Amino acid sequence: MTTSHHHRVVIVGGGTAGISVAARLGRKIADVAVIDPAEHHYYQPLWTLVGGGCAKQAKTRRPQASVMPKGVTWIKDAAAGFDPDNNTVHTDGGRSIGYDVLVVCPGIQLDWDRIPGVSATLGRNGVSSNYTYDLAPRTWEFIRSTRSGSAVFTMPSGPIKCGGAPQKIAYLAADYWRDQGVLNDIDVHLVVPTPDIFGVPEFAAPLREVVADYGINLHLSAELESVDADGRKARFVPVGDAGGSDGGGDFTLAYDMMHVVPHQSAPDWVKASPLADSTPNGYVEVDKHTHQHVRYPNVFSLGDAGSTPNSKTGAAIRKQAPVVAANVIRRLDGGDPTERYDGYSSCPLVTSRSAMLLAEFDYSMRPAPSIPLIDTLKPRRDMWYLKKYGLPFLYWNLMLKGRV
Repeated sequence: MTTSHHHRVVIVGGGTAGISVAARLGRKIADVAVIDPAEHHYYQPLWTLVGGGCAKQAKTRRPQASVMPKGVTWIKDAAAGFDPDNNTVHTDGGRSIGYDVLVVCPGIQLDWDRIPGVSATLGRNGVSSNYTYDLAPRTWEFIRSTRSGSAVFTMPSGPIKCGGAPQKIAYLAADYWRDQGVLNDIDVHLVVPTPDIFGVPEFAAPLREVVADYGINLHLSAELESVDADGRKARFVPVGDAGGSDGGGDFTLAYDMMHVVPHQSAPDWVKASPLADSTPNGYVEVDKHTHQHVRYPNVFSLGDAGSTPNSKTGAAIRKQAPVVAANVIRRLDGGDPTERYDGYSSCPLVTSRSAMLLAEFDYSMRPAPSIPLIDTLKPRRDMWYLKKYGLPFLYWNLMLKGRV
């Protein structure tokens, strides 16, 4: 094990959370380092539109070097473990990197193998997912080629990136099929593990109307258990006390095309570290308001790998980043964290290829609208333009630069 230079702040992860915090800290203090091996940086929220045929794949990716903040040291390596008792991060490249304060934001892990049969058929036989850069275009290919039969859209239990994404692609597909005049020839199924289509009642009501308008078969409190790729059948099991909306037991759906969302968790090496919480998902255990680790006061975490119980979205990170940056500086100055995150998140729920409902809420699970004079509780065409053009512009030009 070789030893590299010690840094005042080490940030593990160069995704949305890591770059946003690095940009803010880099303007305030010297000697900030980001550990990340990636060649490219992705704007993942647009993958849903790629899968729905409404955006180009290439628009979602830029070189990682182009978003790395000036003055920040980029350690082009992968973190592999933490030794918080000795203020050290270990890397795949054999380095041991010391820190005064550590910020952990390596993103989330896609656990494809938790659903038997999925990995072997992804990208083939009508099965795809918008949760990877390479597969999103395949989703659009399968939607475009489906003219009759059965289409199934799934969502797993547990925290996932953008909890609205599993249903958004169902609406985009149904809208396309309606435009093509074939929606009545396709049996569309949307299966979610929750007791309602959305956790905030004010948004669930209009979404149920969208589901009814498309004639989508909605299955509640159930999730995908396994896939028979040869037989093109998907087996589902009940989730929670509700026992599933299909009679309380297992059920099977045939499919001609299927969009699958995998279970997700913290990266395995994070789960195995002293920073992980005691849940099977192994997220970095932090205070949900300050983002400070509950056992190691010079460690902070935000983004998808953190244990905060908010929805895992880019909008949440936009609100978390200034809190973490300010609290890191307080820690470096010898003080306690004072800035607090209220759990704000937003889910831009596209309901067609020309309308979007903007669901904004916080830890109270009540609407928390941020745009004045606009009713965002229903699908709107102007919100569609925000999703397709406004939010990507904000992301690349302001959020990653620590300006919003």
